[in-house]
Amino acid sequence: MTDQVNSPAHYTAGGIETIDYMRAKASPEEFRGYLRLNALKYLSRAGLKGDAATDLKKAAWYINRLTEDLESERSS
Repeated sequence: MTDQVNSPAHYTAGGIETIDYMRAKASPEEFRGYLRLNALKYLSRAGLKGDAATDLKKAAWYINRLTEDLESERSS
């Protein structure tokens, strides 16, 4: 079974993970907004489209990525 939360196989179609492509094309503010809004999306619809636990794990993934991005900027 593939991991549907952390880097599912379909996210790397084309040779680059979608999140990395988006990071490269967005300003830091745009990218952080994308991460925050995706977390809100998964929190808001948890359990409505499928398994609530999976949606909450996806929300946590985006929150963790946002936190890492903010901490990385602070330390540079």
